[in-house]
Amino acid sequence: MTLEQLRIFVAVAEREHVTEAAQALHLTQSAVSAAIRALEARTATALFDRIGRRIALSEAGKLFLIEARAVLARAAAAETVLADLAGLKRGHLRIAASQTVANYWLPPLLCRYRRSHPGIALDLFIGNSEEVRARLRDGLDDFGFVEDAIDDPHLTVTPVAEDELIVVAAGPIKVRTLTPAAIKTMPWVFRESGSGTRAIFEAALRREGIKPGDLEIVLELPSNEAVRAAAEAGAGAAALSKLVVAGALKRGALKALAWKRPTRRFFALRLKERGITRAEAAFYALVRGCKVA
Repeated sequence: MTLEQLRIFVAVAEREHVTEAAQALHLTQSAVSAAIRALEARTATALFDRIGRRIALSEAGKLFLIEARAVLARAAAAETVLADLAGLKRGHLRIAASQTVANYWLPPLLCRYRRSHPGIALDLFIGNSEEVRARLRDGLDDFGFVEDAIDDPHLTVTPVAEDELIVVAAGPIKVRTLTPAAIKTMPWVFRESGSGTRAIFEAALRREGIKPGDLEIVLELPSNEAVRAAAEAGAGAAALSKLVVAGALKRGALKALAWKRPTRRFFALRLKERGITRAEAAFYALVRGCKVA
């Protein structure tokens, strides 16, 4: 069993598609299929169920995926130690970030880091805050960045920047000042559960004596861009980062509603038991010197 076979297995398992995995790995479909067959033959265990033209992880495959990811993470850690000796000339930095951070705050920092350290490869996973936390716990990434403080004894949680939420609306909504009564009667577009943006807004509502469950939530959507587009189309009001709605406010597609703007921090997450490499330390120093505009 080789690391390359494990990488191929994880790629197929995550996509449940051999062709897509082959394309992502820049391998031929036959090479990917052969690697999977070799693993299954070695263990005499079916890792995938073949359902028509589809494949899906078997129960054994689901358990094996956890271990395969752990082995790859340990191998990556060993590789990083050697690369670190090259003095930032080579290496790999894996980052997971929630959507607002990843789409609006991190890109300029990643560009600056890349210009300073062109030999360091950068990988970015984008998910919600809970997905980022889970990936850090599993050792899949070096850093995590989220929009809400996370209470996890295995992680260090450090504030690195500040942001604020703006309530915006367009279309048929005529209310410009948000009273508790207005908030309860108007339609809303929310991010999905697990989103840091949603958690911050719901906490702000509770501080005003408003139960989030009393709101008329017409849509729950999995990205800031989808929420913003729905709000622009007149589906309802939405609470989003000022970074997300700045362009829409400038062009008049959305209008800010008068309400005390909830503030929040962006947090950097790291697994406590992991050491920090020179590549990670350089990125962390860059992040700590940054402020949200």
